Amino acid sequence: MKLPLGLPAPFLAALFLPALFLPAPFLALSPIAADAHISAAADAAADIGAGAAGAAISPGRGSPRAGPVPEPAWSWPLSPRPAVLRAFDPPARPWLSGHRGVDIEAAFDGAPLLSPAAGTVSFVGTVVDRPVITIDHGNGLRSSFEPVASSLTAGAAVAEGEVLGRVQAGHCGPAPPCLHWGVRRGEDYVNPLVFVMDLRPSVLLPPLEPGP
Repeated sequence: MKLPLGLPAPFLAALFLPALFLPAPFLALSPIAADAHISAAADAAADIGAGAAGAAISPGRGSPRAGPVPEPAWSWPLSPRPAVLRAFDPPARPWLSGHRGVDIEAAFDGAPLLSPAAGTVSFVGTVVDRPVITIDHGNGLRSSFEPVASSLTAGAAVAEGEVLGRVQAGHCGPAPPCLHWGVRRGEDYVNPLVFVMDLRPSVLLPPLEPGP
């Protein structure tokens, strides 16, 4: 593109400076993984169902809003205690692909999903092609589970350990059956395992001095 010579400097600045400040998502968008997309959509649907204005997807990795690592105080959502098939691995940027939750193994297709903590059902429905249920635990914490068939409705109060629905096949392939569990604190995704396992760093104490 040719520009006429002699244009004043302020005019040229107005043409080119806005492009220098475009946020990264507008310059290059990376594809979002299917499970991350569905989880994000489920959380957005839960926000709408709860009457919220909507929340941005945040990785919860190194974010000051994510807060300190809590002591484990919830119950496992599957029994017996499940194996972790895929760990929490959030992306470095909200629009990148990643794993914003954990995949845990169910004992069998149709295994009961148990509420890890008391709360209120904020969303039940199909997102993309998977049945999802979201529980608002209060204090800004929400759990989302998929794929889960549930007869509960939004607004229902649930106690810790109460059956929320049944795990459906398909998330991890034909076998083993598994459950995707995501947790958000406010706008940030956090590792669900911190609520059921002690992931706090160990503190090494100095050796005891020998007695006299």
